[in-house]
Amino acid sequence: MANAKKEKYNIYANDTRRRKKNYLPPDLVIKRGEIREKAGKWLLLMLALTVIEAALDLSVFSGMEDGQVGKVALMFAGYLAVQWLYFVAAAVILHHRMELEMAGFLLSSVSLAITASVYPDRLLTQLAATVGGIGVFAFLVWFMGSVNRVTYSRMPVGVAAVGLLALTLALAQYNNGAKNWLFIGGLSIQPSEIVKVAFVFVGAATLDKIQNTRSIAKYVVFSMVCVGLLFLMLDFGTALIFFATFLIIAFLRSGDVKTIVLICTAALLGGIFIILYKPYVANRFSTYRHIWEAAHIDDRGFQQTRTIIYALSGGLFGVGLGNGRLRNVFAATEDLAFGVVCEELGMLTAAAILICYVLLLVHAIRSARYARSSFYAIAACSAAGLMLFQAALHVFGITDILPLTGVTLPFISRGGSSMLCSWGLLAFLKAVDIRTYPKVMRELYQQKERTDA
Repeated sequence: MANAKKEKYNIYANDTRRRKKNYLPPDLVIKRGEIREKAGKWLLLMLALTVIEAALDLSVFSGMEDGQVGKVALMFAGYLAVQWLYFVAAAVILHHRMELEMAGFLLSSVSLAITASVYPDRLLTQLAATVGGIGVFAFLVWFMGSVNRVTYSRMPVGVAAVGLLALTLALAQYNNGAKNWLFIGGLSIQPSEIVKVAFVFVGAATLDKIQNTRSIAKYVVFSMVCVGLLFLMLDFGTALIFFATFLIIAFLRSGDVKTIVLICTAALLGGIFIILYKPYVANRFSTYRHIWEAAHIDDRGFQQTRTIIYALSGGLFGVGLGNGRLRNVFAATEDLAFGVVCEELGMLTAAAILICYVLLLVHAIRSARYARSSFYAIAACSAAGLMLFQAALHVFGITDILPLTGVTLPFISRGGSSMLCSWGLLAFLKAVDIRTYPKVMRELYQQKERTDA
């Protein structure tokens, strides 16, 4: 009885039986023995997306100096060109579905528009990071096409992730209360953002097929080391995101609710112990639920109180790009990005962005039904869960529902490392859909034909 209940919650416990049923996704066109995706509807959606992005870009120019309009317009045009080149390659030539890429394009265009409006001189850097993120997305989708390649690379990726965090701890300097930035030349890099992708990859690959407790122990140790290093850097927001992702991956693999509750209880007790015996940690959260008090409203609660006031002043449709006042507050386009969206683009746009994160998780769960391996299902669901959890931390933090941790809003916040991470996580959602890999689809279809015969 207990085992039956456990399998009910473990959606990947019956991988072998699921594969034997030869599940095939709907809406496929069979042509000359090949499996192709309809491209016509994606063309219409791509045209609609271009119109929306063009309208968003034009709204930026209204509050911009004449000398900057030409450069910014050229960069916006370049971004649209990159999107269309990708569309031709992916949808027309390779016959891929495009819903995930279009969501990424649209969310990234909001980030570029806000960056151009607040920091036009930094738009080129953000654009380069966005294009680089699309490149990372395409590379990871190709790389994860082979299950063997994923299995062989999990150990090197894990070692590289721990090494990168350790290097950051050793070389980084404290910046805004945390030691999580590396400065190379004129560029700043936040390695913990890159390690998020590696964390999901290693966890899903390690727990793909558990044969003994050694595999579990390796991933637990890896997770503890990553979270421990982040705590030493005082990057508590990212540490919490890593821990939440660990719980998601562990639950998807085991389906054991009692074990997850036990882990959370132990983590809570550990967190209380740290806060009690490390005053500098407690000091960072001293303003939680007290931002409106006279002692904090213009000091440590300044960011949150201004975010709430200005965000509400935007109403449903916003005051327009360039007309907001939150942009003048420190880290507005990074740690307070959701507030900027609310004030300048309106509550409706902000709500649509949040719904988008939820839909990404729904997409991952639905696509997991057809996954050819539990690696893809675990990776997609945990990546989508990570983005949704991070978005919740961002929104609830700036509104004082949770302590402010300074985490970014995926795709929206300005920052090259954050943008690369967001596109990298989106690649897991693309890889879980077997329609991404025509060779796999052809093999499944041929197997189905033999079974039906």
